[in-house]
Amino acid sequence: MERTKVIIMGAAGRDFHVFATCYRNDPGIEVVAFTATQIPGIDDRHFPADLAGDLYPDGIAIIPEDALEAAIAKHDADLVVFAYSDVSHEFVMHQASRVLATGADFALFGPDRTMIPSRKPVISVCAVRTGAGKSGISRRIWQLLDEAGLKAVDIRHPMPYRDLSRMKVERYASLEDLDRLKVTIEEREEYEHLIALGATVFAGVDYQEILRAAEVEADVIIWDGGNNDMPFIRPDLELVVLDPHRAGHERLYHPGEVNFLRADVLVINKVDTAESAAVETLKATTAIHNPDATVVLTASEIIADDPDVLAGRRVLVIEDGPTVTHGGMSFGAGAIAARRAGAAELVDPRPYAAGSLAGVFAAFPHLTEVLPAMGYSAGQLADLEATIAATPCDVVVVGTPIDLSRLLHIDQRVVRVTYGSADAGSPTLTDVVGGFIEKHVRGRSDA
Repeated sequence: MERTKVIIMGAAGRDFHVFATCYRNDPGIEVVAFTATQIPGIDDRHFPADLAGDLYPDGIAIIPEDALEAAIAKHDADLVVFAYSDVSHEFVMHQASRVLATGADFALFGPDRTMIPSRKPVISVCAVRTGAGKSGISRRIWQLLDEAGLKAVDIRHPMPYRDLSRMKVERYASLEDLDRLKVTIEEREEYEHLIALGATVFAGVDYQEILRAAEVEADVIIWDGGNNDMPFIRPDLELVVLDPHRAGHERLYHPGEVNFLRADVLVINKVDTAESAAVETLKATTAIHNPDATVVLTASEIIADDPDVLAGRRVLVIEDGPTVTHGGMSFGAGAIAARRAGAAELVDPRPYAAGSLAGVFAAFPHLTEVLPAMGYSAGQLADLEATIAATPCDVVVVGTPIDLSRLLHIDQRVVRVTYGSADAGSPTLTDVVGGFIEKHVRGRSDA
């Protein structure tokens, strides 16, 4: 039988998940390549045979997205599947046009085809854009479940930036686990704040195996989404976070609009720092396009550990990398905290950018006052450290969710900025989680 030849466009996340859930054991399909983008250093690897399965004894090539047309021609590919997130609708259709111009078909897979059912109750936390504040919401939900006497296990959207075979299923329960496995800054930003609470985090490549492992420990599963992607695990309750600093984006980006339209609960976050008109705009948009969703308002509480140090000083602000790069934000929690504390200047780091960071600033010209915490590799970590050292400032504000001092040497005075979720209206997250427990935990137990 002649197999249908497929290329999957991705960024080391949903692309591997689409393969595992839809194609891995299908003898009628041959996935001839993955393309890679967004993340530095992931387009020169190979998807290994031990993860690809018996139909792929040599594994599968991972190639740069720029080589898409050449790969279609080389393999005479029949179908290209688009499988990554946080891109505009216009961008998706440009990729579709590239594919259709070659004569191949272009496809997007819906959530029902790729979501894995769980034996345990599941809450998903997703968003309409990167940087909307999912982390604080996920952390608050874990705390509420813990206060109710339930063990919640966090399953995080994939970030397989290291050896794929070794990352098939990974369990993180201590900071020592992060050190031992040599995770990237980007992984630490998602895991460390939960581990500090006492949570266990699972992630990796094969989410069918990851879910089975997590279910052994969990009373409740929290699906902790990445970018604005859809859940990989089938949720009993879908929470989606909206960002009033980017009101309107909920209908302009893929697949964030899918999340927006599907959500059971829409959380309008950052109401304490956004314009009230933007919050009202989101309420109105929600009433039109997802009128059945419960709307919750939350504040993203921003706390500097020593704000007095910032007054009148020249400050270098380091922000979460994905939020201010492909997330499109020009600032984050660190910049807000520095301005509130009366910093004299947010120093422009661009003239002092070392190595790969110069390329990052060139690719994201909206960044003029903050330094993205890029650390996908040892080389990028070294560039980040060198950039900090070279920037003429009095204080460094670390606005990422992690303690950078565990990874970098910083000579300047460091002020850490953290953020969490606080109720800013009714109903609250407490109400939502309480209702979920009664229906899906207590109710399931009674049945």
